[in-house]
This record gives sequence, C-alpha cells and structure tokens, in this order.
Amino acid sequence: MANQKQIKFGAALHGVGGNVSGWRHPEVEADASVNFELYKKWLQIAEEGKLDFIFIADGLYINEKSIPHFLNRFEPIALLSALASQSRNIGLVGTLSTTYSEPFNVARQFGTIDKISGGRAGWNIVTSPLEGTSSNFNNKEHPEHDLRYEIAAEYLEVTRGLWDSWEDDAFVRDKETGVFFDPAKLHALNHEGRFFSVKGPLNIARSPQGQPVIFQAGSSEVGKNFASKEADAIFTGHETIEEAVRFYNDIKERAASFGRSPDDVLVFPGIGPIVGETEEEAERKYREVAELVTIEKALDHLGRFFEHHDFSRYPLDEPFPDIGDLGKNSFQSGTDKIKADAKANNWTLREVALRAATRRSEFIGTPTQVADLIQQWFEGGAADGFILFEAVPRGLEDFVRLVVPILRERGLFRTEYESGTLRGNLGLPIPENRYTQARAEAAQPTAN
Repeated sequence: MANQKQIKFGAALHGVGGNVSGWRHPEVEADASVNFELYKKWLQIAEEGKLDFIFIADGLYINEKSIPHFLNRFEPIALLSALASQSRNIGLVGTLSTTYSEPFNVARQFGTIDKISGGRAGWNIVTSPLEGTSSNFNNKEHPEHDLRYEIAAEYLEVTRGLWDSWEDDAFVRDKETGVFFDPAKLHALNHEGRFFSVKGPLNIARSPQGQPVIFQAGSSEVGKNFASKEADAIFTGHETIEEAVRFYNDIKERAASFGRSPDDVLVFPGIGPIVGETEEEAERKYREVAELVTIEKALDHLGRFFEHHDFSRYPLDEPFPDIGDLGKNSFQSGTDKIKADAKANNWTLREVALRAATRRSEFIGTPTQVADLIQQWFEGGAADGFILFEAVPRGLEDFVRLVVPILRERGLFRTEYESGTLRGNLGLPIPENRYTQARAEAAQPTAN
C-alpha cells in the first residue's frame, strides 16, 4: 500500500465563482472575489485537507457582460505573495499571460514567490485568447492562435534561462573574506530570439525546487504539443471518462515523442464536485445555483467564448446558429467543441447557452459516489489528479470534509505532505541548473 500511486488535487479559488449568477446565492459572500479573509479561509481548508496546490485564474479583458468574478478580482501575483505567508506546504499556482507581459518581469515575479514560499510556486501559462485584450496594451496587434504558442515557447525558454542565472551555491556570503558571491556561478543569458531580446542575469536566486512548476491548459493541436513538450502539469476538462482517457493517452504519447518521461507530465481534469449527505441533497444544491441563471445571462456567458459575440440576435428555440469560424482565434478547442456538440445533438441556442452557464458536474452525489467516480477516473487512466472548482457554495469544504477521508481510507490520497515544495508533493524532478550540469558533464572522464 505504501507504494500505491496516489491522486493529486488542486483547488481553484474563484471568488464568487464561475457561474454567471452564483453570487446571488444567499450563502455566497457577494464581495468574495476581493475578500482576502475568505481567500485565507479557503487556503486553510485546502491545506488542512493536504491538497497539493491552490490555483488563481486570471484574465486581462472585461466588458459589461463579463461574469461577476471577472469584473472585480485580485491580481494573482499579489494575491499569491500574500497567501504564501499564510501557508507552509501547499503549492501556490497563478495564471500569467505570455502574450501581454515581459519575460524578465515574470521570471522575477514567480522567482520571488518561489523563494518566499520555500519552493511552492507554479505558473499557469496562458496565451490570452480574447482579441479585446490588445485594447488594454496600447492596441498591440493580437497574434493569431498558433503564433501565440510560438511566442509562448520562446518566452518560456527565456524565463527558464533567467531562473538559472545563479547556480545553487553561488552565494558565498563570507564576511571574513568579503566574498559575497562566486562570479563563476553567475550567468548572463544573452538571449537574442525571434520575439525577445533579454540579457540577464536575473536578480534572484533559485528556490529549493529549482524552478517554479509549469502548468498549461492547451487543448488544440498546437496547444497539446506545447503542453506535452514544456509543461509539468496540464489542466483540461472533459464531460466523460472516455474523452478524458483519450486526452490522457494522447498527452502521454506526445510527451514521450518529445523525449520526456510520461510520468513527468501530470494531467489534471477540472471537476466541480457537488457533495450531499444524500443524492437528493446534492441535486438540490445544484438546482439552487442553476435556477439563479436567466437566459439573458446565459447568452452573455456563452458569448464570451466567441469574442463576446451577441447571441441575443438569434432565435432561442431554433438550432444553434451557423457562426462560421468565430471563436477560432480565441478559445479554439472549447468553441470547436461547443459547435460540434450543438450540431451533433441538434441543440437549440437556448439549450447550448444554458448548458454552458449551468454545467451539471458528473461528480455529483453522496461522498461515496463522488469518491467512487474519482477512483474510477484515476484508476481508469483518465487523470493523475484533479483541479477542484467550487460549483456550489462550500463545495471545497464539503469535498475536504466528506470525500477526502474516503479516498484516504482507500489509500488513494495522502495523510501528510511528503515535501515542503510543490515539486516534491507532485512527485516531479527538480530541474538541475544548466550551468552546474554542464560543469559536471565536462568534468567526466572521456571514454577511450
């Protein structure tokens, strides 16, 4: 049992939630998205449950139709820095765009969180799908979908290079001799590429986990290639175990084709578990949130995925409209799936909008039923772990209190943290400093 593979869990701390009208629920704090005391409470629940990490999502463009959580929320870097001091073992993962930021600043920001937390930082790389984002950045031309991933690849190359600026034993700090650091172990990057020119070095040393853990959520072909080649962990979302198993196997095969160990790329489907003492209670919790959503708000929510397209212009109870390639340069894999599912099932616009806005989790029921399904997905080769989204008020608390103990009894989840670093708890290797590695290789005797 001691060697049994165990499930990994992350918790998305999502303010008033991803539901367009969830903030109206009587048990939801209406200011939750900017209520630091609540974030501290959720962090403590997640860490007491021995979850691997908390996750802060982000976006850089809103309008009056954006969901309430997007309209007024904390910036991830600042929030994670504050939460680092409120925790000891749990990982701290945040979203930051490679399309609308600079590598040096980002390397420094995540390097700082990693150092402050003792090696618990993770970076969720996004490429910013919404074209409107450019209007907040000097109307910079919004790159097309595949080009954004080319930029991201070079961006990550630069940040990783900057994180290696200092070898682990570079800082001597000898007061007697006056030697603060070993100059031979400080390295400028001198990167000159297609998209970035960065000299370096970075002005912060590596943490105990070497470099922050890289997360990614690409599901298009180019996105899956990028994630399989570069990411340590991949966020994804699937409605059925069959879809999840196909994605999981695809990612692992792609990782192997890039010369990586498939075990070094962890796959995390996102789920919104709804747990009740009885099936009826769980269903009631879902209906209480779903019934808060009007069709007008559901159309607004659907429109965001398609560059905030106005779906109110179409008949509600006729088949989902033909909108061509709209959405192809934003949430490509997601919008492709919405259109394909609507066509295959002959869903009306009303049905598509309400499904998007009031998704009913497959992981709904009693604690045992939810635990059974998680075990089925895990042992069935659909996931290495799961990221938990709070589908209903107190969803995280219910999961930690009711489901986690069952998974522990089955030997599927830890009772204590294995490490003080995020990599250690996820079972991921520490990246060796490239310069230290090169020196060690050069010192090896050559074969005759």
